[in-house]
Amino acid sequence: MTSWPGTRQRATAVAAPGRVRLAAAGAAVLTVAAALGLRAVSAGSVGKYGGDALYTVLLLTLVVLAAPRVRPLTAAATALAVSWGIEFLQLSDVPAELSRHSAVARLVLGSTFNAPDLLWYAVGAAAGWLVLAGRSVPSVIEEGHEEGSRCDA
Repeated sequence: MTSWPGTRQRATAVAAPGRVRLAAAGAAVLTVAAALGLRAVSAGSVGKYGGDALYTVLLLTLVVLAAPRVRPLTAAATALAVSWGIEFLQLSDVPAELSRHSAVARLVLGSTFNAPDLLWYAVGAAAGWLVLAGRSVPSVIEEGHEEGSRCDA
């Protein structure tokens, strides 16, 4: 079997679960800070829909925090499914009723269904997936080899 020089097996490219959890926790804190900052400096659609995307990014970081060996696509799909599930739950009266009694419930569950939110959750999941996938793919091109050329060892 021919392989690219300098490539590593996926097993060696995966960071230790403790390091992944630490990075995911840091990313969650940064995501919350970004969402709060976005809300403070923007109004209207930018703040609302940017917040929707960041909500799903936050969920993705929490998935990685809970399951550090999760594949990027699985983490993104899980975060998107939870985001969509919560949005569709807003078609019932449950989130609105809980939101009337709790600020935390209002932040986590929202209160009113808004179809465009579904798109922005997908944008957040895609952005999170791109970051995770880019972080976990080792470089296959070494110095002295042109991109696309094959080296037989």
